[in-house]
Amino acid sequence: MSDVTTITPPASYWTKLLPIPPLEQGERLSRQEFERRYEAMPHLNKAELIEGVVHMPSPVHFTSHSQPHAHIITWLGLYAAATPGVKLGDNATVILDADNEVQPDALLRLTEGKGGQSRISQKDYVTGAPELVVEIAASSASIDLHEKKHVYRRNGVQEYLVWQIYNGRIVWFYLEAGEYREMAADESGIIRSRAFPGLWLAVNALLSEDLATVLATVQQGTHSPEHAQFTDSLTD
Repeated sequence: MSDVTTITPPASYWTKLLPIPPLEQGERLSRQEFERRYEAMPHLNKAELIEGVVHMPSPVHFTSHSQPHAHIITWLGLYAAATPGVKLGDNATVILDADNEVQPDALLRLTEGKGGQSRISQKDYVTGAPELVVEIAASSASIDLHEKKHVYRRNGVQEYLVWQIYNGRIVWFYLEAGEYREMAADESGIIRSRAFPGLWLAVNALLSEDLATVLATVQQGTHSPEHAQFTDSLTD
């Protein structure tokens, strides 16, 4: 008999020694493996795990994404600046469940101390559903209006706004009894958030790149009685 004892290292030992594979479009991964590979690729600006599948968007174009994105961030930023307890995120990583780790174009969330349903993890990621998510849907329109919509609804995102660039349309959904329903604009063409009182959007002005009117409208919203009542509830 041999006196030599054979020791087999655990699988995790070899995993640490091997190089981390890059993310690939269309791969099926666990959320933990997706996150491990993504964190090993600091040069990569955006990748998402949607229903367990890796999605890596194409380069960002100015007219069809960058400029609309900037207008959305400016609009939401003005509201967040006037509303204590509300935080604005731009392309933040959001961990929703075991199969979904996304980077919405914009989000608004209530902080934990103000009744928010999301948290900030030790890695500085958003965990749980923000109250409002916004997506700029150009080449990603099919995903944003189908897979992502289902994921956001299932995880309890209270409102979901999709700007369909090529269709020249903005749809704003709110969650009611577990289903998304579309919010309608009033007679002035303004959609008013239910989750964030005072967050008003002049839809036609945004579609026509009239940012001055968009900002004037949300300023009116932040001076409305419903916004004052909301901010009072957040500062109690």
